[in-house]
Amino acid sequence: QVRLVESGGGLVQPGGSLRLSCVASGFSLEYYTIGWFRQTPGKEREGISCISTGDSAIYYADSAKGRFTISRDNAKNTVYLQMNSLEPEDTADYVCVTDCRHDGISLYALGMWGQGTQVTVSS
Repeated sequence: QVRLVESGGGLVQPGGSLRLSCVASGFSLEYYTIGWFRQTPGKEREGISCISTGDSAIYYADSAKGRFTISRDNAKNTVYLQMNSLEPEDTADYVCVTDCRHDGISLYALGMWGQGTQVTVSS
């Protein structure tokens, strides 16, 4: 089955860290740009980060710069999102996506979406 499966979410205190993983099944991620979005009920979906197939072009939303790091391991068919200095505002369902793009203002994606992993930042 062709799908993306996220993991690594959980409950963390403010200032803590989490590393999210997204494993692709049924296809190879090395031929796709890969990104992360987050969704909170009642808010617009926010594009967090996108990484190119060659890892040379990386985009971060302003909210993620300096705190989050995206990376990929093509041998493991996996993309990661390292999240540091987490804040309550980071609480969301985090979803990985393929074929992410940047229009100069925000991130969007045209490819496959995963099911998401919940991140809750609370004291």
